[in-house]
Amino acid sequence: MSQSFDETFDFVVAGSGGGSMCAALMMRKLGRSVLILEKTPLVGGTTARSGGVMWVPNNRFMKEEGIEDSYEKAAMYLDATSGQDEDAPGAAPERRAAYLRESPKMVDFLVEQGIKLRRIPYYPDYYDHLPGGSVPGRTVTAQLFNVKELPPEWAAKLRPSAIPFPANLDELYWLPTLTRATKGKLMLAKIMLRGLMGKLTGKEYAPAGRALQGRMLQASLKAGVDIRVSAPVTSLIMEDGAVKGVITTKDGAPWRIGANLGVLINAGGFAQNQAMRDKYLPHTSSEWTGTIEGDTGEMIQEMMDKGAAIAQMDITIGCQMALPPGRENKSGNGVQFGAFAGQMDMAKPHGIVVDQSGVRYMSEGSSYSEFCMNMRMRHEKVPAIPSYWIVDDQYMKTYMFCGTMPGKAKKQEWYDSGWLKKADTIEGLATALNIDPATLKATVDNFNADVRAGSDRQFHRGDREFDKWLGDAVAKGNPSLGTIERGPFYAVPVLPGDVSTFGGVVTDTNGRVLREDGSPIPGLYATGVSTASVFGGHAVGAGASIGPSFTWGYVAARHAANAGNIAG
Repeated sequence: MSQSFDETFDFVVAGSGGGSMCAALMMRKLGRSVLILEKTPLVGGTTARSGGVMWVPNNRFMKEEGIEDSYEKAAMYLDATSGQDEDAPGAAPERRAAYLRESPKMVDFLVEQGIKLRRIPYYPDYYDHLPGGSVPGRTVTAQLFNVKELPPEWAAKLRPSAIPFPANLDELYWLPTLTRATKGKLMLAKIMLRGLMGKLTGKEYAPAGRALQGRMLQASLKAGVDIRVSAPVTSLIMEDGAVKGVITTKDGAPWRIGANLGVLINAGGFAQNQAMRDKYLPHTSSEWTGTIEGDTGEMIQEMMDKGAAIAQMDITIGCQMALPPGRENKSGNGVQFGAFAGQMDMAKPHGIVVDQSGVRYMSEGSSYSEFCMNMRMRHEKVPAIPSYWIVDDQYMKTYMFCGTMPGKAKKQEWYDSGWLKKADTIEGLATALNIDPATLKATVDNFNADVRAGSDRQFHRGDREFDKWLGDAVAKGNPSLGTIERGPFYAVPVLPGDVSTFGGVVTDTNGRVLREDGSPIPGLYATGVSTASVFGGHAVGAGASIGPSFTWGYVAARHAANAGNIAG
């Protein structure tokens, strides 16, 4: 290289979320040096805060458990979902095929590196009713991880989880039933006992995404990966049209690092960047995101400056939010999950979502991404941001509501601020919401008639297994449907929040970043939500962002190492 560098590695990775450490492990297995640069003081990215699940069809755990799946079945499913998206180059047929081939290999690779994974026993695909959909589900996650296994200095740098309990997601699923079902009580006791035993034995169990990233961090450190925090990548170094390295910051000064084999960008999306949201995601706000503070999009902009094509920038991994006052993302640290009502709450019986005219316009059992996309599309025709979530006394006495227990009095500040509306009649609630009473009454009456008939004839809520999984785990009859007829009635605004953006630079089947003409930028790779998703505008199942992030980190590192130099 003709460039002058302060130091040089074979492979440099910007960002420590999702697939970064997967890429690093592959590079180390192939005997190459690798550096991960994380701009925040903590390791793990938004992945560590998340549920930490990966959507991986035909994975080893499905085979071990005798659950039917195949490349062909999964391909049929992607054809029926992401394959229907227009103007989505990230979801091109060859990219979808590559994901189906490589993601099971990626899981096998992680297991071979000692990463303890498991399959969530029952987590239906979000469109399980479509050809190729899986009802048992294709979701892989990490086993709980004892953070005390990390060196103390690294344990302190592992980003905290948004989940405060040492519990698997499938165990947490039952907690809302604890006042009504023995299984819920037993599950709570199991989780509490695990936490107690952990304290007595000096263990600190991390769940979900923190478990996944904790295990990845442990393996990476053991493999000799160089990981640096508070080390933002400020720019890419190019020579003769190829990326040769990066400029970061060391001791407050620019520091030039060469990359013999290439640079991988896995620096998140742009959910925390309101200017980019205004340009690409109108009617949304950075106050409604659950991403970490570093999700600000500057590396997407840097790649664009170096000639990268972008696509699918109008798509988010949506997360519908009924967000109480004071819970907004104003600190930059992301909305704290569990402090608001979301996907599983709004799919429970005895509730519906309506636009500002009082009309119901979708199934509340939609996946979080589909739900928010529907809300944004509706808003183009009828004011729907915010929409309103309407529930009755049956809901309030049966289910958790925005983090409060069933049957408990709700916070007076919610009423005083006007965020939570309450009325004895639907007409009275409509008046409080400035909605035509006759319209809202007709909407509720029509829904109740469908519930009594046993089917949501308008939007088919409760027809899919996924809808039922979101619903009441111990309900009799359809677990997603229940009348709204017992006063008092309540309403709160619903917003199209997100857990990240879903668009970015366009990459090929090897994770190489492409120019507008389709040619790769030598030496530049990208993965995660810095890229245009392989699933287009569809979140096809739980783990639709983390699965691809890991997979293309794995693929990109293997390609870069085998290519031998950045000119290839």
